[in-house]
Amino acid sequence: MSESLRCFTAYDVRGRVPDELNSGIAARIGLAFCRQIGAHRVVVGRDVRLSSLELAETLCQVLTRAGIDVLDIGLCGTEEVYFAVFNGESQGIDGGIMITASHNPAEYNGMKFVRQGAQPISADSGLREVAERAASVDWFLNALPDKPERVGQHIKLPNKRQYISRLLASLDSASPLRPLTVVVNPGNGCAGPVIDLLEPHLPFTFIKINHQPDGSFPNGVPNPLLPEKREDTARAVREHGADLGIAWDGDGDRCFFFDGQGHFIEGYYIVGLLAAEVLRRHPGAVILHDPRLIWNTQEMVAQAGGKAVMTKTGHAFIKEAMRRENAVYGGEMSAHHYFQDFGCCDSGMLPWLLICNIMSETRKPLSDLVEERMRAFPVSGEINSTVADPDTVIRMIEERYADAEKDYTDGLSAAYPNWRFNLRKSNTEPVLRLNVETRGDERLLMQKTAELLDLIRSNKKDDGTLRPEMRLRK
Repeated sequence: MSESLRCFTAYDVRGRVPDELNSGIAARIGLAFCRQIGAHRVVVGRDVRLSSLELAETLCQVLTRAGIDVLDIGLCGTEEVYFAVFNGESQGIDGGIMITASHNPAEYNGMKFVRQGAQPISADSGLREVAERAASVDWFLNALPDKPERVGQHIKLPNKRQYISRLLASLDSASPLRPLTVVVNPGNGCAGPVIDLLEPHLPFTFIKINHQPDGSFPNGVPNPLLPEKREDTARAVREHGADLGIAWDGDGDRCFFFDGQGHFIEGYYIVGLLAAEVLRRHPGAVILHDPRLIWNTQEMVAQAGGKAVMTKTGHAFIKEAMRRENAVYGGEMSAHHYFQDFGCCDSGMLPWLLICNIMSETRKPLSDLVEERMRAFPVSGEINSTVADPDTVIRMIEERYADAEKDYTDGLSAAYPNWRFNLRKSNTEPVLRLNVETRGDERLLMQKTAELLDLIRSNKKDDGTLRPEMRLRK
């Protein structure tokens, strides 16, 4: 989006520290964002990364010098910034900035933005203009007066009481929670302090691993979407005989589930479960889903009497679609879950509370809740390939499957009666992402996944091996 600032993506900022992103660049970007939306009062939060505190402190200094009031909520999960913005709309909060690089490597950092009411900002709705302004040092110097008429207030608000109350309000009081044993693994990220605050209000026994926030990430950057990042949680579930395992990414806005045997449950099936639960509370409502894997979600939504609408992948795009479609829930297979009554924002806390609610009401383990759906619609899981020319590969794949029913909502989706796939470029990494699903046919799934990977990697620059999930279940 900007030749001089390579850290901009389609809907946020992510870059290597300090060459692509540092405190000076972050301050320029933050001020450009505030000027773009006409902000007078903003929320600022930060994740646990070692560079986040310096970036946040410099950002707050520059914004207040520019006459902007800053409500500094300190160390937090990304969704806490969203909550503070939409919950504080009546108090004149105009937007929010979260310092985080989510699941990116430890040497990276980034920034996520929302406008008034926690509305997103993307390349299509102002982020391009932010990048252009921030790229100009002259613009920044002119926008930051030597003697400001007014210095903004820097108000520190570490109290999470209202946020915790909002999370607990999602539980169905008509279905008392069972005393489950739950393994929780924040991966030394931002989710641990929130679990500690929820704990006194829940009848759960928590088994806490990698719990304390630690920006050095002694156990590696948490990203349970990667198979190699799952074993700690799975082992703890088995060792403690837990009912459930939950792991989060670094900024806590994605949560991942493990059943009572320690088996990882693909986020795709969680989307269907949550959609049905939300439709129980909001009959006939609209449910959003991304294009990567769709058949299970569409069937479950139809069975629950709702309307399934497909939308482009990515948090900014889905938040915009939530408002446009008046959707009550939106789910991505990558474990982002969006709720209308949470400012149309994604939360990594509401999903696991709702799943525990479902388990309590049905008195079924998570494995029983998803087993039938997994047999009906087996999936490959998302498989990444780094290739020399992604666009050329996509065109080649499109020509190879010319007789399929095509959709271009996000990348290339191609469907046949009994199987389909989606192939898309990542918005944040230089890779192609492949997802394949079938109608109850695991052998066809294996065959078509291998076929597609052979074609994709014929122009390979780098690749990996098939994910463990791709082995046929006996």
